[in-house]
Amino acid sequence: MIDTFEGLVERGSPEEFLLRQIDPGRLPRHIAVIMDGNGRWANRRNKPRVSGHRAGATSVRETVETSARLGIRHLTLYAFSTENWKRPRLEVDTLMRLLREYLGKELETLVRNRIRFRAMGRRDELSPGVRRDIERAERETAHHDGMILTVALNYSGRSEIVDACRRIAAEIVASGGDPSRISEADVERSLYEPGLPDPDLLIRTSGEMRVSNFMLWQIAYTEIHVTETLWPDFRRTHLFEAIVEYQKRERRYGGAIDRVSEPEVPLTTVAGPQGGR
Repeated sequence: MIDTFEGLVERGSPEEFLLRQIDPGRLPRHIAVIMDGNGRWANRRNKPRVSGHRAGATSVRETVETSARLGIRHLTLYAFSTENWKRPRLEVDTLMRLLREYLGKELETLVRNRIRFRAMGRRDELSPGVRRDIERAERETAHHDGMILTVALNYSGRSEIVDACRRIAAEIVASGGDPSRISEADVERSLYEPGLPDPDLLIRTSGEMRVSNFMLWQIAYTEIHVTETLWPDFRRTHLFEAIVEYQKRERRYGGAIDRVSEPEVPLTTVAGPQGGR
């Protein structure tokens, strides 16, 4: 694992200490990230909010590259929610421009590292230019066998579930099927990215204790890591910290793990004082 970060992680540094704690055999298969805190980062520096979004692009680049080096199979980033359209027009335009800049500048990096790019959300509400850039990145990385990078764009967990229900309803009407036979599997195959496994680890930056309408169906049993770090300050060290903490947890999926076996109870105790021969 250390060799993978040769020249990037300084020997004897706290970062190396964290990296050595990571068990490569127990890595989360899928990490999802709610990238929050760009506006607060800018406000604390008396800068316009858009400068926070631009600074956050560096965090995106480092998180993607670090995840790929670690061997994470899936990385999903929450880039733009359906609620974000309510923000000032300048901020929305800047976010879309930064997305297009990222796809233009980083496509070569994605290709070099064999990272596959995907986008999920309501694409039909995006501008033609943004859609073209997304489709180009998906097309040129479709054959890659490395990490799958999914960007949630014009996305909402509730909208995804509503859209899935609409697809299922349309199929039932067309086929004359029985609605009572709808299963979880039917919903899952109707989500935006049906082949995307549920996240093992959800990272939320900026210290906010909420999931913000993100992957509501998929995070039912996801481990959540919240860091006070604002997104533009999020770096490789913070990702290492989240993974180390994740690997210390026991995932039960609603079950229980007994640490102490129950003592054997004598039959006389079970029967009670009146339970003799």
